Amino acid sequence: MKLKTLWKISVSTLPEADDAVVELLFTCFSEPAATYLDLESGVSTITVYLSAKPAWPKARAVLKTGLTHIKKCGLHIGTGKISLEKVRRENWAESWKRHFKPIAIGNTLLVKPSWSQRRAKKNQAVIILDPGLSFGTGQHPTTSFCLQQVAWHGSKFQVPSSELGKPPRQRNSKVETRNSKLSFLDIGTGSGILAIAAAKLGYKPVEAFDFDPEAVVIARANAKLNRVADSIHIHQADVRKLPRHGAKKFSVVCANLISTLLISEQARIAATVQAGGTLVLAGILQKEFSQVRSAYEKAGLRLVAERAENEWQSGAFAVPENV
Repeated sequence: MKLKTLWKISVSTLPEADDAVVELLFTCFSEPAATYLDLESGVSTITVYLSAKPAWPKARAVLKTGLTHIKKCGLHIGTGKISLEKVRRENWAESWKRHFKPIAIGNTLLVKPSWSQRRAKKNQAVIILDPGLSFGTGQHPTTSFCLQQVAWHGSKFQVPSSELGKPPRQRNSKVETRNSKLSFLDIGTGSGILAIAAAKLGYKPVEAFDFDPEAVVIARANAKLNRVADSIHIHQADVRKLPRHGAKKFSVVCANLISTLLISEQARIAATVQAGGTLVLAGILQKEFSQVRSAYEKAGLRLVAERAENEWQSGAFAVPENV
């Protein structure tokens, strides 16, 4: 059987413009884009694969206009080189296999593509996500930080290995009660990776939403692939329409959004976190982090963890017990 070809569209950029270029490619072609960062050159390549040849050079012109707009917003895009290449499907698959390797988040989580033979450690939850088929595979610093926070908080509530072999009624009641209080909300879920991780680690309930209906479809498919579809409520919603008061509250909330949205919707986002809970904010450029931090600290939240990497900075904020 003759394999069909694919059309590969790539844009070379700098890490700080990754998310903006990913969004641009998705807007133009309605296909999820993937990011590959060359650590030696510091150049990111954002790529989408199409089953049919796009209307070129019209599509190229639209991309150029989009890149110009991104530059006007203050992001450095580097060369912004655009390329179109015809590739065989087996070459496409092998390319991803060379570039994307399993990612371990401590001893708690293992994120790996479906072709990887790497085995998880004892009690290490496994998430299957294939690059090039979904947003967010843990490669990006912002996603990685969120995963670490989900894993760290989840590990504090997990049933100890000494209790795992016992029937629920025979387990330590303190462990069971504590675990049942850990809930999770993923704002801007993308691939669904954070919600899937939370479900795998025993958070309950787990909810996730995205403004983009295509992202919701992808997240649901990934949840089904990882056999946690029944444990996560994934839906389409707009963060700008969340209630400022009386919102359903969660013990851990992740919001991986652009800085302007994190700041403008601070009250709505913070309202989703229960007293004593944790709010994880990501998708923030280092030069904008101080503004985001200030907005949330003025609301009474306290920065308890942060990480800066490749132009990006993320933070975890504690919500006071008495809010």
